[in-house]
Parts: sequence; structure tokens; C-alpha cells
Amino acid sequence: MSVPDYMQCAEDHQTLLVVVQPVGVVSEDNFFRIYKRISSVSQVSVRDSQRVLCIRYRHHYPPENNEWGDFQTHRKVVGLVTVTDCRSARDWPQTLEKFHMQKELYGSTLYDSRLFVFGLQGGVAEQPRTDVAFYPSYDDCQAVEKRVEDFIESLFIVLESKRLDRATDKSGDKIPLLCVPFEKKDFVGLDTDSRHYKKRCQGRTRKHVGDLCLQAGMLQDALVHYHVAVELLRSVNDFLWLGAALEGLCSASVIYHYPGGTGGQSGARRFLGNSPADAANRHRPGALTTNGINADTSAEIGRAKNCLSPEDIVDRYKEAISCYSKYKNAGVIELEACVKAVRILAIQKRSMEASEFLQNAVYINLRQLSEEEKIQRYSILSELYELIGFRRKSAFFKRVAAMQCVAPSIAEPGWRACYKLLLETLPGYSLSLDPKDFNKGTHRGWAAVQMRLLHELVYASRRMGNPALSVRHLSFLLQTMLDFLSDQEKKDVTQSLESYTSKCPGTMEVITLPDGLTLLPVPFTKLPIVRRVQLLNLPTSLRPQKMKSLLGQSVSAKSPFIYSPITAHSRGEERSKKIDFQWVQGDVCEVQLMVYNPMPFELRVENMGLLTSGVEFESLPAALSLPAESGLYPVTLVGVPQTTGTITVNGYHTTVFGVFSDCLLDNLPGLKTSGSSVEVIPALPRLQISTSLPRSAHSLQPSSGDEISTNVSVQLYNGETQQLIIKLENIGMEPLEKLEVTSKMLTTKEKLYGDFLSWKLEEARAQLPLQPGEVATITVSIRAKLDFSCQENVLQDLSDDGISVSGFALCSPFRQVVRPRADGKPASAPEGGRPGDTSQAKTLEAVLSFKYSGGPGHAEGYYRSLALGLHVEVEPSVFFSRVSTLPATSTRQCHLLLDVFNCAEHELTVRARSSEELTLHPGECQRMAIQVDKFDFESFPESPGEKGQFANSKQLEEERQAARSLEINGKLGIRWGLPSLKRTGEASVEGLLSQPVLEQLQLAPLQWDVLVDGQPCDREAAACRVGDPVRLEVRLTNRSARSVGPFALSVVPFQDHRNGVHSYDLHGAVSFVGSSTFYLDTVQPSGQSACLGALLFLHTGDFSLHIRSQADGKSKELPRSWLCLPGVRVRALEAQA
Repeated sequence: MSVPDYMQCAEDHQTLLVVVQPVGVVSEDNFFRIYKRISSVSQVSVRDSQRVLCIRYRHHYPPENNEWGDFQTHRKVVGLVTVTDCRSARDWPQTLEKFHMQKELYGSTLYDSRLFVFGLQGGVAEQPRTDVAFYPSYDDCQAVEKRVEDFIESLFIVLESKRLDRATDKSGDKIPLLCVPFEKKDFVGLDTDSRHYKKRCQGRTRKHVGDLCLQAGMLQDALVHYHVAVELLRSVNDFLWLGAALEGLCSASVIYHYPGGTGGQSGARRFLGNSPADAANRHRPGALTTNGINADTSAEIGRAKNCLSPEDIVDRYKEAISCYSKYKNAGVIELEACVKAVRILAIQKRSMEASEFLQNAVYINLRQLSEEEKIQRYSILSELYELIGFRRKSAFFKRVAAMQCVAPSIAEPGWRACYKLLLETLPGYSLSLDPKDFNKGTHRGWAAVQMRLLHELVYASRRMGNPALSVRHLSFLLQTMLDFLSDQEKKDVTQSLESYTSKCPGTMEVITLPDGLTLLPVPFTKLPIVRRVQLLNLPTSLRPQKMKSLLGQSVSAKSPFIYSPITAHSRGEERSKKIDFQWVQGDVCEVQLMVYNPMPFELRVENMGLLTSGVEFESLPAALSLPAESGLYPVTLVGVPQTTGTITVNGYHTTVFGVFSDCLLDNLPGLKTSGSSVEVIPALPRLQISTSLPRSAHSLQPSSGDEISTNVSVQLYNGETQQLIIKLENIGMEPLEKLEVTSKMLTTKEKLYGDFLSWKLEEARAQLPLQPGEVATITVSIRAKLDFSCQENVLQDLSDDGISVSGFALCSPFRQVVRPRADGKPASAPEGGRPGDTSQAKTLEAVLSFKYSGGPGHAEGYYRSLALGLHVEVEPSVFFSRVSTLPATSTRQCHLLLDVFNCAEHELTVRARSSEELTLHPGECQRMAIQVDKFDFESFPESPGEKGQFANSKQLEEERQAARSLEINGKLGIRWGLPSLKRTGEASVEGLLSQPVLEQLQLAPLQWDVLVDGQPCDREAAACRVGDPVRLEVRLTNRSARSVGPFALSVVPFQDHRNGVHSYDLHGAVSFVGSSTFYLDTVQPSGQSACLGALLFLHTGDFSLHIRSQADGKSKELPRSWLCLPGVRVRALEAQA
């Protein structure tokens, strides 16, 4: 026996072997259609009996195995069914002849045979024959199963007769010796009359009868015969047949204990009974028992003694296999016994003992096997190891079988079979072809073995001519085994992958194999490794902002409530992934990935872009190159949303080593993300700003945290004004429909006077809507007007000789150069600096904000804000160290005296609206006098403080003082200029005018007018003749809110000699016509009063009249400035002849 049957199991010992073969030319499909129907009749109940016959069908059976039929009867071909096509009666004789020739192959053992003829109709088909069945076609053969059952019943008749013949053989000394093929030559010349020989014959016959009883369904009788045979054969050391008897005993016991079979689903034999007792009763023949044992006694023996226990079955198998191992030619029998024992132990869940049987089967030396037989042997070993739970050992033998398929000795290697077997080894090595299984904790299995297996899959698929399969397996190897590859292996694998992908790029498509197995795509989530994904907000200048509603917050229209805890709770999970900023339709959006390269060489990543859902999105792929084993490296991926809605970033796609990968964030282990969903609002316009000023190196940092898109800087002198031209270009795709401009100061420690920034939007708004590509221009005035006072009091020693706040007019010039004393030193002059260089450059910072909107986003209530940062360096120009006043010849005027200091490093000119230009050298201080009309503060517009905005009286007074200073400064119009730099500006006295100075500049509520001969005499001297009376009139106009008076006015004449001497003794020069004192009655508010008098000048000369007023009653409390009357100058000329 040379061909083992690896599918054998213990219950096959009770089966009858029937061979089904085609005769002549029969298509494979038609044959197996009939074979399937024939083999479906595997169990047949015997008529008038409880016994069941079991049939084992084979469509191919080696004739040499049939020679072992006496050794074990289940190996004997007892039935032959042939299938043939015969279309005409002329072919019938030839067909019948072939049928007889086929019978001759198994003629020595056949009990009966049948021929199924398809296609033949007519006279021949109508002739009745028992061994031939005619059918019109393969589709019209309903009676096949019935014919097979009849055929099996005929086999049973022959089997039963042979059993009875053997069981009732009374020949005594004439019992023939049953032999296996290789024993026949060994028994030539033996003494057939010896006791030893006779026992041998009896033992072998008993064993043979046991086989027949087992096949005939007589289980208990078979057990008895096997026990007797074992005792007889053991006594004569007939080990080969002893092993067969022991195996038969084990098979009968297995059939009793395991009626469902030990061969799995394919080999299971389902009996009619449900319990072992039913099976035992079913096999008790009753009247047919002719061995002298009563039926009841036989059943009792079977239950108590003859049937082996499950543990004894294994022991007897070991003994049988030990007996077989003594014979070199019994290797196939030994191998099959091992296989049967393993199947039994698998049911008993005794894996370790089963592995011992399998290990023995591995080392059984058979004849020189063909490659196909080797493949079959290793495959069966793999299945058996799988059956007992030794998955890794099973995978090992399956891999050996796979390698055998492509052995060098095979002319045409079976790479497809090799690949299929290699795939079946994967579970045994804890290897799955699903990449997701490698993201579940620690690695399972031996990585080195797994890598070897994957390499073999790559090679096998390449030899199969399937490059896509090779790329998929090699990609899987690189992705899942990256942590276990050495640096050199990483280089080799990537080089091979690049070589494969140059001919067949890797894709994300599912590969379906012919046997239905699907290979999922393998995304390169480790090339590079991504540790963090962050959706970035738009730049500050492009971020959309929601216009505030009436409630000051956005209220959902889906609910009438401002806040609902139920809604907030149900949407908690959604908020955890949704980000609180928005992207804008049509604008470039960014997602930042923190990646690093685990490879020992530079990693080139091509076509890297975003995978999104929810919104139509145009991804803009990027390419990057990461250095070897780099640390975390930021990579920014960009794209443009084309529609509105909620967009979700699901992952990213890459092309690495020619393999295209879609990497989903859910499949990335250890990934940190702050959210993956963001709202996309409708499109808005985009503005780009450009200015006439250079960009600034100073980056403004507003306290609000807003970012400044553009920073510009300019250097101005204090009081200088410069125009800033701003151009706003619409670089978006939507029209600009709304524009607002606001400003905000960032520096508050410096006090500013007036508007720092001012502009007019009428011209820009006239261009709205601003279409894409168009430019709007806005002119902004920058006026740097800080305090012009000398806070350091550097020139505290400036001389003010001859100057007083109240006094008589000076004949000296109004302009006087004043310098510090020679021994003096500026109090605050820095060391090493020139005197007066104390005012350092000051910084002013402001932000211009442009809020704009348009397009669909404007309709949804969104706008954008663009910020321009302005950095102004303010250099000192001039400052006023001291401010005072001098009275003028008119009570309605006065002289404002200013000590002006040049802080600039260039020559500077200063002039007021009603004065001459004053030139100052660097560091020089001069005094300038400005004649101004006094101010009627009561006629000024009402200040905001007087409307109730300031409850504090001190704040109210400061507000009034500031308003008055502003009005005075506007009337003065002081301007400075730097001729060398061609720069000009204004100088402000705001903040310099103290309360006493303001009182001197205020027009008194009591207006005094003095008329000489009816002419006012405030400015020029009145002329008169000596000896002519001069009429003097004093008028009082009360502009206050109270009544004043009465007043007594005394007139004192004197002469000014222009040398500081005044002469009051003028009795011989001036005489009064009447009294020298004038009287005025009480004057009501807005009322007017006048008094008259006359003087007589007795000789020529220049005379001055000093009129003094004296109030009575409550008018004594009036301020002194209210009672100042203008001086009067009179020039007396000679009388005309």
C-alpha cells in the first residue's frame, strides 16, 4: 500500500467502499453532478432489520490499495458504479466492453457493479438489465438515488453471505491464512501444521470476521471478534495483524461512543438513533447471531467489557501504532492510524497527546513521494494541528506545503496554490491583513516570522503576475512591521516598493481575490507619523465677525428660549468636536499637522492634502521633504471650501513611495486634536491695504489681543500734521458694500490736544459697491499735538525785567532776548547734552480699524475687520517756558507774553497770526508778545460739562478752562517752521493758560468807554488847543447779570517824562471846569450810564489822564479788573492866533 488516505477516520471501518468512475468521454461537470447525487446515499437501512449500512464513495482509488482488502475490509472496493455517455446504439457494444474492462481492475473484490448510461434511447435502452440503468439525459434522471439504494442492498446481501460463511466456517485445520501483499513471499515453506500457525490463522480470521460484522452493522459482534482476535494474535506475536485487530477494536468503540463521527462535518455519519445505547441496540442482529452467543449476553458483554472506554481507545491506538511501526511496508497503515487517533483526541480535547501522534506521523518514512503527495501530506498535517488548536504549528506545515508547491523540482511551479496556502497560514501566526488590527494595543505574534511570511507573499504574488497584489502586501509589511525593521531593512523594503510602484502605483481600492478574499487598502499612517491635527483660524484680517443683534448675542431661531439646558446637554458631544471659529466660503483655510519621520533617511511626501466631508472642498496638495528621524515638524495643509455648511476634516491623503494613502483621523493612534468640524459661512469680500507711509519695524500689541495686519511708522515734530493716504483694494470675489472706519489710541500717558487722527469717508463711500479688483482711497490726517509746556522748568532763571501782569504800558519793545545766567545750569539738562535738550522723543500709537462687508456674507450678518497700526515718533519742536500778560492801551486788548524755547536741532521760526516772525537758533529762548483782543467767555458755546456730564465742580471747572484755552489758541494761530527741513506745524497754548492769565484775557463784564470831545481815545492821543475847554465823557455798559453802582470816578492828570518820572503837580497847567470827580448811578443788567465833565489846558504839552473808580455799597466786592478804565492821552497845542 503506497497511497495514504489522509481523510480516514475511525468510523470509516464500518463503511463499504464504492468507486464511482466515468467510462469513455464524460464531461467533468456532468460526472460530478451525478457523483454528488450518488454520494448523497451514504446510509441505507436494511430491510426487515435495524441495521444501517454506511457507504464511502471515491471517484479515484489506487488498485494497489485494494490488495489490502483482507487486512482491513473497509479498504476493499466492494462496489463499482460507472457513468457513461452513449448517444447511439452503435456505440453501445463498445461502451459495454469498457464497463467490463473497468470491472476487471477491482474484479477480485467486487460484490456488485452498476453502469449508468445517459443519452441512449430506443431498443437497447428498453431491454431489462439489473447491472445497467439507462437515462435520457443528465437532467432527466430522477431515479438515480433509488437505483443506488437497490445497488447497496445487493452489496449487503453479498456482505452478509460472506460474513456468515466466515463466521460458520468449521473447517478446523483448514482455515486459510489471510496475508497482506508483502507477507506472501515470507510464508512460503512454513509449517502449516504447527500450533503457532493455526493460531495465527484463527486470529487473522477472527479479526477479518470482526471487520465484516462491523461493516454489516453488527457492532457488538464485531467487538467480541476483535477481542478474541487480539488474544489469539498477541499469543503468537503476529504484530501486524494484532495492530489491525486493536485498531478494529478502537474503531468499534469509537462508533459506539461517538455516533456523530470523528471526521468533522465532512466525515460525520448521522445515525437514526440519538444515543450510544440506541446504536448498540440497532446493531444487535438477533436471529442472525450464529457464533453461539446469546443476543442479550452479547449486549451485556458489549456494555460492560467489550467496548473500550475513551481513555482505553487512545491506549490501544498507541499499541496498534507501535505494532505497525515494526514493519517498514506498513508505513501508510501506521500513518492513517495516527491520523485517526488525532481526530479522536481532538474530540476528547486532549491536544498534547494528539500532538504526540502527529509528531510520530511526521517522522513516518514512506516511499519516495511525489510533489503533489508531499503537498497533500503537509496540508493534512496542518489541518490536524489546527483541529487540536496548535495554530502556529498548523501554519508552519501549511507554509511548508506552500513552499512545496514551488519546489525547484517542479517544472511548472504552482505559484497560485503557493499564494493561497500562504494566505491560510496568516491566522496561525497571529497575522491579519486588516491594518486596523495593528492599532489595537501591543503587537501579537513573532514579528520576525510575520515579516518573513509577508515577504513570501510579496514574492509569490509577483511571480503570479499580479503587481498590484505585490504592492499591497509590501505596503502592508512596511506599515505594520515598521517598528521591527532594521535601518537597512527599511531601505531595502522602500527601494523594492518604489520599484514595484513605478510599474503599478499603489491605490486605496479593495483587491478581491478569485476565492472571494478581499484585501483592504493599507494607508501609510506611519509615513509620516502624525501626532497632532489642529484646524487653524483664519488670519485676523480675514476672520468673520457676527454683527451684534438687539440682544447683544446670537439667539438660535430653533428655540424660543435664550438658553435651554436640555439642548446644551444633548449637543455636548457635538460641541466637543466642533470648533468655535468659522471659515469663509472661497477663502484659503489651513490645517496644521505635527508630523515626524521615523525613517533613517529623508522622506519625500507628495500630493499631501485634506480629506473632508459635509462641504464641497477643493484641497490644494502640498509636497514636503522630512529629514531623517526628524522631531515633530509642523506641516500646514490648505484648501478652499466651495459651499457653506459644516465641514469635517476626516483625515489626509498622501503619496509616499508611489503608494496613494487615505489616512483617517479615527485610525491614527495617539492623535491629539482640538476638534475636526468647523462652520463655513457665506463668502465675504477681502481687502488689501497699502499706505503712503513705510512699514514699521514696531509691531503693535493691542490690549484686546487683536492682531495688526499692517504696521506703518512716521516721525513728526510736535504740532506737525501729515496726510496718510490709504488704499483699500478688493482682492476677493465679492463686492464691498459696507465700510466703517474707527480709531483707537494705544498710548494714554501722553496728553493729546485735538484729534490725533481725522478722515472723511464721503469720497470712499461714493465708490461703493467696490467691485473685485477696484481700489478705494482714504486720506487720514495725522496731527501730533502734545503739551508745549516746559514740565522740567529748565529755564527757571529767565529774566523778566520790566514785565508785570498789571501795570502801565512799557515803552520798551515787545520782543526781548532772554538767556540763562552765566553761572546757572539747566535744572534738568542731561549730562553731556546741550542746555535745554530735555524733551525726548515721545511715542504715539494708534490703530485704525476698517470694518467692511458685502456679498452673501453681508446678508447673513457677517463682516470683517482690517487693522492698520500707526507708530508715530513725536520729536519736540518748541515749548513755552512761561506765559504772562501785559495790558494794552485799550481795555479790550492785552499783550500775551510767551517765552519760546527751540527744542529742535535746526533753526526754527515762530509767528502768530497778528505778530511778526521770530527766529530761534537751536537751544535758544526768546520772548514774544502777541496783542490779542480780550475774549468774551460768556458768549462761548456751552461746553459738554455744563450739560450735566460732570457732577464734580472741579471737573466742570477744568472742562471750562480747557474749552477757553482751545478758543484762545484758535485765535492766536501760533505756527512754527523748520526752513531747512521744509516742515511746519502749529504750537498750542492749551494747557499753559492758568486761571490768572485767563482772567486777564477775559473781557470785563463792565465796559468803560472814555470819549474826548466825543471821540474814543483808546489808541491815539486826542489833540486840543490851549485855552479851549475839552469835553470828557465816561460811559459804562453793564454786561453782567447783576446791577452795579453807584460809582465815583476821579480824574488825575499827570505828565510822563519818558524816564520813569511822572509829574502830578500840574495846577498851573490843567484846570477842571467844574468838579474833578464824576458820579455814576446804579446801572441795571444790560443797562448803560454816562457822566460828563470838562478840562482846560493852560499851556502846551503831552498830558495823561488817569481815571480811578470807587464803588459804593455792594459794588465794592467787584473784581478789580472790572473797574479798570482806559488811560487817556491828550496833546495840547498852541492856540490859534
